[in-house]
Amino acid sequence: MSYFTHLECSVPCGAGPFDARQPQHLCTCGMPLVARYDMTAARSWRRESLASREASMWRYRELMPLFDGEAPVSLGEGWTPLIHATRLGSELGLPKLFVKDESLNPTNSFKARGLSAAVTRAHHLGVRTLSIPTAGNAGNAMAAYAASAGITAKVFMPRDVKTPFVRECELYGADVTLVDGLITDAGKMAAELNAQHGWYDTSTLKEPYRIEGKKTMGYELAEQFNWTLPDWIIYPTGGGTGMVGMWKAFDEMSALGWIDPKKRPHMVTVQAATCAPIVRAFDEGAERARPWEGATTIADGLRVPRAIGDFLVLRAVRDSQGAAVAVADADMVPGMKDMGRFEGISAAPEGGAALHAVRALKQQGRITAADTVVVFNTGGALKYLDVLG
Repeated sequence: MSYFTHLECSVPCGAGPFDARQPQHLCTCGMPLVARYDMTAARSWRRESLASREASMWRYRELMPLFDGEAPVSLGEGWTPLIHATRLGSELGLPKLFVKDESLNPTNSFKARGLSAAVTRAHHLGVRTLSIPTAGNAGNAMAAYAASAGITAKVFMPRDVKTPFVRECELYGADVTLVDGLITDAGKMAAELNAQHGWYDTSTLKEPYRIEGKKTMGYELAEQFNWTLPDWIIYPTGGGTGMVGMWKAFDEMSALGWIDPKKRPHMVTVQAATCAPIVRAFDEGAERARPWEGATTIADGLRVPRAIGDFLVLRAVRDSQGAAVAVADADMVPGMKDMGRFEGISAAPEGGAALHAVRALKQQGRITAADTVVVFNTGGALKYLDVLG
């Protein structure tokens, strides 16, 4: 059974509701749309029913963007390991340190979750061509799920993107266009061609369903911790869909009665020091982030000079009494290596950045030895071997 009903503005601005059985992107006010469910009816759904379900993110299908009778486009994404990092925790003085290892998703990153949900909805809407601007992993994921669904994939990447990202998109049959500049420049080209050809845009937060895939990270954490959330979630943030999605999941689980609504984690957004628009906005007390000029970092997923949903990320960080941390590239690689040598985890630079943020917050006294801390490793190291030399 599905409790999916409609879409509404994330602000909200008063427009809508919007029909989820038709293609939708941004609200008429220009802000992201979010999926909504019949939460009153959903209270009859018991968390105990999950025990016998498939080990994928679609175990939560009642609150996913599926209507009755629809099947997801799935490659087995989700239900990734929550690793108790005892050796690394001992080195840091944090006995309750955990790593949520998203590198074990299809296409080697957390992007599989969002794109599985987005492609699923596009497939059931009858879409024939998908488009995405990407710094790497999102393009790989979109191409893979589009291939599975038999949908044409158009991927737009910065010209200086690492070769493995390009080759993997091509492996799945995608049409790749390399663009001079950053992901924002790739986004501009993609938007122009979408308008010309009627392609379906799967950009971060410009369609409503990638959030729904990413929110399952929050559901999984709750289930893996036996419905008591950790004290801290440390999350590398580019477009911010995962942060927004998990905060949405906590709202939904509170409404279901599955978790204590008063016990929320402190949410920490982690960005590269050389591309940190959300960290800067947090420090300035701003509600929106100014675009970052000259963005550059070895962590391709963090090279996002402006995120359309920045205000939603900032809201989650502030509402949770969390933190925003900028990490230098030089500190990301030691973090990658520490996850590898202490725990056998293949970590991307984004995961290395998140681990360094833990060190910084521990030194500041914000994170203590009594705290349960979850670090998100959002992708694997294999596409980044060049930075490990």
